[in-house]
Amino acid sequence: MLDYALLDALGAVVRLGSFDRAARELNVTPSAVSQRVKLLEERVGSVLVKRGQPCIATPPGALLCRHIERVQRLETELGGQMPTLPGMLAGKWPTFRMAVNDDSVGTWFIDAISGFCAEREMLLDLVIEDQEYTAQQLRDGSVQGAVTTQAEPVQGCRSTKLGRMRYLPVCSPAYFDRHFSAGVTRDALRHAPRVDFSPKDQMQKRFMRRITRADLDPPRHLIPHVAGYLRACLSGMAWGMCPTQMIGPALASGELVEMVPGAHIDVDLYWQSWRLSIGWLDDFRAMLQQRATEFLD
Repeated sequence: MLDYALLDALGAVVRLGSFDRAARELNVTPSAVSQRVKLLEERVGSVLVKRGQPCIATPPGALLCRHIERVQRLETELGGQMPTLPGMLAGKWPTFRMAVNDDSVGTWFIDAISGFCAEREMLLDLVIEDQEYTAQQLRDGSVQGAVTTQAEPVQGCRSTKLGRMRYLPVCSPAYFDRHFSAGVTRDALRHAPRVDFSPKDQMQKRFMRRITRADLDPPRHLIPHVAGYLRACLSGMAWGMCPTQMIGPALASGELVEMVPGAHIDVDLYWQSWRLSIGWLDDFRAMLQQRATEFLD
């Protein structure tokens, strides 16, 4: 029989990334959290947490984290149906931890889910990650759902297609005149500064490879903030690949121009979450699939 006090400690450490933060959430000392995790490791005979900054779950630890989170979601659902059941906290809002790419958060995702969160009294705990890597958050047990580019379901999850985001190569008119007056050529791209959202961001390289058939590495700015990324393009600081949902008004007003009209990169997005049938989780998936059609292509 698993000791859920020990599992709670493990889950808090993995979710929050440190023993100190887990201790504050659980209202105990860091030493007590450490002892609980160590005792759980002794009982299962495996290391469950890689100590570091941040602490992350080992594969066995991720399995246990997914287990305790599923139990908590089931108990939350049961508590909503039987609030007088001993041990249930009536009126406690469930928290849904999910991984979403910043472009989606900055354009359509919050608008799509806000009504559901308000109606179901659900709290959101977002992990911002590149859409190419959000599925890994599901694999390691740190989230219960993810917007991802991966169509194949993560083990134990189901995958639902949401739609696609279209990205256009854009820059300011002044930037275009300065760097591409003779055309968007291989040599011009080699010297024109680009902006990347993070070191994981491959969108700009994909575009350059598509139109030049070469792997170019021009100077780059790293701006891990969706509004700041857009400002870098608007201000003439760099060129970048921006989603159409974000730049429609700027293109219409002439503040931004397409570097290569008609050139674009389409990114298919999927929602992945536990296959385990939980009422509100199934409802969330159906709602998100329907609402996504209003925002995505």
